[in-house]
Amino acid sequence: MSRADDRILEHLSERGPDTPKEMADSGCVRFSRQHINQRCKKLVTYGLLVHLENGVYDITRDGKQYLDGELDARDLEAK
Repeated sequence: MSRADDRILEHLSERGPDTPKEMADSGCVRFSRQHINQRCKKLVTYGLLVHLENGVYDITRDGKQYLDGELDARDLEAK
């Protein structure tokens, strides 16, 4: 997990489904759209995000549990 991952998860938890471009433009996730997109894809493989459609991502229950400290990222496996 990286700082970008935490910011992405926090953003989606607070604001709901969003695209990497909108996350980058919001100023809350201070990384490039390309980096956010890359990290979102990685978070999907670990079940922390779900790709809805048209580049829109949302946080999953596991993602919320990670943010709440109820889930250790070291216990996650790529799907």
